[in-house]
Amino acid sequence: MLSCSYIDMTYQASALTRKELFLRACRCEPVPRLPVWMMRQAGRYLPEYREIRAKHSFLEVCKTPDLAVEVSLQPFRRLEVDAVIIFSDILIPAEAMGLALELGDAGPNLPQPVRTEADVRRLRTFDPEVETGFLMEALRRTVREVGPDVPVLGFAASPWTLACYMVEGHAQEGFPTVKNFLYSEPKLFRELLQRIAQSTTLYLKGQIKAGVAVVQLFDTWSGELDLHDYSEFVLPAVQEIVSGLGTAVPVIYYTKASHHLLPAVTRSGANVLSVDWRVPLSELRALAGPRVALQGNLDPAVLFGPQEKIRQATLDIVSELGGHGHILNLGHGILQNTPVENAQLFIHTGQQAVPDEARPAVQSRT
Repeated sequence: MLSCSYIDMTYQASALTRKELFLRACRCEPVPRLPVWMMRQAGRYLPEYREIRAKHSFLEVCKTPDLAVEVSLQPFRRLEVDAVIIFSDILIPAEAMGLALELGDAGPNLPQPVRTEADVRRLRTFDPEVETGFLMEALRRTVREVGPDVPVLGFAASPWTLACYMVEGHAQEGFPTVKNFLYSEPKLFRELLQRIAQSTTLYLKGQIKAGVAVVQLFDTWSGELDLHDYSEFVLPAVQEIVSGLGTAVPVIYYTKASHHLLPAVTRSGANVLSVDWRVPLSELRALAGPRVALQGNLDPAVLFGPQEKIRQATLDIVSELGGHGHILNLGHGILQNTPVENAQLFIHTGQQAVPDEARPAVQSRT
């Protein structure tokens, strides 16, 4: 394992733009330092975000390009992260497919869930520029705002995670209604996943057309399934999306509580695999091989700890892969009451730490 050291900020920024840095890491190419961002980085831990939310509902922010752009850029200005992820929600495509959507502080709710064959057949494939034009416009504005040197990230839920909400209607421990559907009507459930995959592919292609440099698939509820069911139902739908997007932009695939699923997750075809803090990145590297980049994976709760703990835990994660094909991130979204200064410490520590082998050679005097 390689040790990590602090370096002068002028060295890390000298050669590559943030966008070049991020894309090189996605391709497992050498980088002078790791790119760093945080899932859910635009959110309630920032006072400037709370000021906007005091005046506007969550869904209103998602659907108003001016507000979505502003919220997306707040962590870039405040924390100097290396990527801007567009502010939106993974359930936006569910509404575009024909379901009523409620997004409030109590969490998402779909009051007319998908429970029957007729419900599945009513789901529509949508035009992202029509049904989700507000997001495409927000993306175009964000890309123009940050310019060519900063990567803008788009995203969507995986078919399984979106299906969990569409069938259950809301987050539910164990997702019993979803699993009952899967086990009692496997053919129809596969059709549901396929319909979601087709719409998600179009949705992400729309985001790519709008200018995003990378897209991420969130599979937050993948860990609810065992390896067999994940392999039989979830993996084919994910592979369909990744294959459908081709080589247009790198695809990051995030799975949570997925330690038992890794042998299948590594077959997703994604360019980058992102996991939570329960998975040692070195273990995932051994399974995925050297040509698949990895993202993660500091426990978000560490950011509530003392600064020395945050600094050391960050350096330990940087060291684990030796800088090869690694995008530094949290293992899940940043938590609501995280101190802003601790988030800044995580970002800046990661940006200033590089493996010894990536440092410029120092000529000895003779």
